[in-house]
Amino acid sequence: MLEAVQLGKSGLRVSQLCLGTMNFGIPGRGHQGDWTLTLDEARPIVKAAIDHGLFYFDCADIYGLGASEEVVGALLKELLPRDEYVLATKIAMPMGHGANQGGLSRKHVREGIDACLQRTGHDYIDHLVIHRHPHGIPTAAQTPIEETLEALDDAVKAGKVLYLGGSSMFAWQFAELQLTAKMNNWTQFVSMQNHHNLVYREEEREMNPYCASTGVALTPWSPLARGILAGSYQGGFGGGSTNRSQGKDRMRTESLYHGEHVFPIAERVIEVASKYECSPAQIAVAWLLGKPEVTAPIVGVSKVSQLDDLVAAAAITLEAEDVTYLEELYTPVENLLSIGSS
Repeated sequence: MLEAVQLGKSGLRVSQLCLGTMNFGIPGRGHQGDWTLTLDEARPIVKAAIDHGLFYFDCADIYGLGASEEVVGALLKELLPRDEYVLATKIAMPMGHGANQGGLSRKHVREGIDACLQRTGHDYIDHLVIHRHPHGIPTAAQTPIEETLEALDDAVKAGKVLYLGGSSMFAWQFAELQLTAKMNNWTQFVSMQNHHNLVYREEEREMNPYCASTGVALTPWSPLARGILAGSYQGGFGGGSTNRSQGKDRMRTESLYHGEHVFPIAERVIEVASKYECSPAQIAVAWLLGKPEVTAPIVGVSKVSQLDDLVAAAAITLEAEDVTYLEELYTPVENLLSIGSS
């Protein structure tokens, strides 16, 4: 069973793992349509999560163009009382071609949150995450951060949102948001959902230490590097062995993971997994959970067996020599935020 952990300095408790639901929705709707699970296909996974003590669920309006929120909201209402789970979702990415259908303007913050509530069938969102910094959203206006922060604070005061989180931005940008919110007595962020795994560790330079020093919870996305650290690719991007790694989503994976260290590290993960008599995916997640600043990695699965596997990773403690062995091949790469693809 997973344990409940405190989300940063907030009073909210979440499970040690968060279930990412980007692949729940309506097949063919949204960018991940060729590996999407329907509501009926997702139900056993959500049930298994609950049985394992996983009660923290993450989605976003952009996932399946709203379909993920529809499926997750319906399943949670079906399977658990409202006070027994934590529902997170994200806003900011463009939801259409309209001039104001994305971004973090006051208009879209209000309309985006209302749309999330309608799709999930909920009266409030436990944990609302801005999908990027107000100035890091494709096609959106460069909204003044004061406008965004006040609009988010209004949503909290209106009871539509309980806690705020950020995702994937430069550390200086996040520090500026936090300081501006504090100076104006607006609601501050309690979490940072950033990109962090064994083959992309640039966040260890500034964002992770900043969050650790200020009591902000880290809930990293892509702990398995989109399947690379789970063995979905055998030796290179051409060796995909799953629907996702063989489909059009593979291009996204290739855009995120650069450098000659990627697949040699993945091979070491397999080697260490053999030593611990577990799966490579378990080693990758255990490595993240072993970092004291990490609160709850966000994991995505397409089968109950994969979820069972990842939950078991919470019980694995890696020896220091194995951590060193896994980490020592890493070589710095260009921060993906600087080229706009993270």
